[in-house]
Order: sequence, then structure tokens, then C-alpha cells
Amino acid sequence: MQFKACLTLLTSRSYMLTWHIEALHLTLKHTFVTAHGASTEKLNFLVQVSDGTYSGFGEAAPSLRTGETPELLLQQYKVLLVAGLPQVQSMEELLQLLVQHPPVNSLRFAVEAAYLHYFCQHKGIPVHQLLGQPVPQPQATCFSVPVTEPGEVQELITRQDLDRFHYLKVKANPEQGPDLVKEVLRVTSQPLVLDGNESWQDPGELLGFLHTLDRERVLFMEQPLPASKVAAYAHMKGESPIALVADESVTDTADFELMRSQFHGVNIKLMRAGGYLNGVRLLKEARKHGLKAVIGCTAETSLGAWCSMQLSSAFDFVDLGGFLHLAEEPFALVREQEGVLYLK
Repeated sequence: MQFKACLTLLTSRSYMLTWHIEALHLTLKHTFVTAHGASTEKLNFLVQVSDGTYSGFGEAAPSLRTGETPELLLQQYKVLLVAGLPQVQSMEELLQLLVQHPPVNSLRFAVEAAYLHYFCQHKGIPVHQLLGQPVPQPQATCFSVPVTEPGEVQELITRQDLDRFHYLKVKANPEQGPDLVKEVLRVTSQPLVLDGNESWQDPGELLGFLHTLDRERVLFMEQPLPASKVAAYAHMKGESPIALVADESVTDTADFELMRSQFHGVNIKLMRAGGYLNGVRLLKEARKHGLKAVIGCTAETSLGAWCSMQLSSAFDFVDLGGFLHLAEEPFALVREQEGVLYLK
């Protein structure tokens, strides 16, 4: 698909609001590896709404894991335009439109965020206040160590000055995970978070690995087994010496009664939640069911991080360092210093 030509067609004007979408071609500093593939590039989208005086912006970071292709996202954006997006005059009307013509979660977040930011700018209301959240504060963020060979960990941490972060995240799969985690623990002093990315299949093998870990240094492990292994997670919760946090198991919906039987906490990502409003709802459900709450991110810019920062004061743990992995970050809406994120 020729994105530039397609994007030109998808800009819409009305007597009140102008909506526009454009591609963000992002280059990563390192190869980004998960259980679902590896890449050095990411194609996200910037959505803008404006009345000529006030504007709002939102970011969509499509998830290939859930079938959010760029082509599908642009097709659904066009559907929203035809269905009346330019004529929307309130958040209630927007939410009704998004129910009638439901887009993928990342696009839903971008559209909702753009309109909400526009509304807040127009009315002079802080975003966090409209959402009923505490004032955003500087947040110590977790930082994901790029996937590397154990023998190269020391040099990588020194070269990138990763000691400045309060917490480090390490990808831990069955093949390389144990050696890599052991080496990171050896050469650093920070607490670690492990990210399993659904790469473990054998619960017994996973438990054996978890029992080798330093409980004081390893804070929790995110989604080691596939989300479909419900019974295995329910068994493991009582056996694991390390707290288990749901990641891929939480999208825009989640069975929190089931989550409580499987996990000690949940990772809520606004891009997967499909919007601020649903993100707040998921947070309230997590609290109601006694689960710790992590606010996370995907491979997105500081615009996405800025949005998540609006809710971050209400969470137990912040993992919003995704924009720090970009070779060129286009917006500079969030600043990192000594491992702490500050809103600009």
C-alpha cells in the first residue's frame, strides 16, 4: 500500500473539526525481540483533530500480535470518517460512534486521546483532572535491556549507562533467559523485572527457573506462559516464589475474577486498553480485586508516554521507557534524567 497517497485521501474537513492521520516511521536503536518476532522499525500513526484554533493529538501503535495491521487501521479510520467523525461535537457522540464502528484498540486510543486532548485544551482543563486522576508526578521508569548475549551484558550496560535506571527489565525465554538473567544480576545492583512474552510452554520448567532467582532482586515476571494456559497460571500463582503479572492476558477487556486466581498483578497499556477511559476502568477493576497495577507501553513515541504519564500517579509501578529505544524521537514531550521521567 502507498501510505502517503492513502493518507492524503483520509484527511477530512468539516465546518467544525478537521481530522488528519499520518504515518510515523520509527527506527529503533536496537533490534526489538519478543516471542512474536524481531524488528528494527515500527510504523505508528499520529491522529490530529483541530478546529483551527485548538488541536489535539493521539498516537496509534498497531499490535501485529492482535492483527492490528497498518492497512486495517487506515481502512477503519476511513470508515470512521464516512460514519461521521468530523461531525462529532461531544465525547458522548464520539464514544457512541466508536461503539457503532469499533476500530482496533490502538486506533481507538489515538482517536479518543486526540479528541480528549482537544477538548481539554479548548476548555483549559488538565487531562488528569478530566480523568479524575492524581496530578502526574516525575516517575522512575523501568528500562528494557536490549536482547544481547550474556557475555556482552557488562559492556552494554556500561556503554548505555543503564545503571542510572531504578529498575531494569530483561527478556527471559527458556533458551537464553536463565543465563542472561544471571549475568544481569551479577553485573548490576538494580532490581529486575522479567518479561516472558508467553515464551515458556512447560510450567514445571518455568517453576524450576523461578526458584533459582533472588527474590530480593527480581520484583516480578510478566506473562511467562501463553495467555491460554489458564489452569497452569492458577496452579503457579500459589507455587511461584516470584510475583506473576498479566501482560498479554489484559487487552481492552479482562475477567478480573479469573485474573485474581492467576496473577498477583496486571500490566495495563493504554494502547491495548483502547483509550484513557477504559484504562481508568481497568485500573479500578484491578484495585477492586486486590491486584497490583503496572502501567506499561509498547514501542511508541513520547506522545504515548505523555498520555500514560497522565495516569501514572495512580499505579504501583511504571514501565514507560519505550520511547527511549527510538533512534529519533519526534515529539520530546517527556524527558528522562537519571532514570526518572518528567513531563515537558
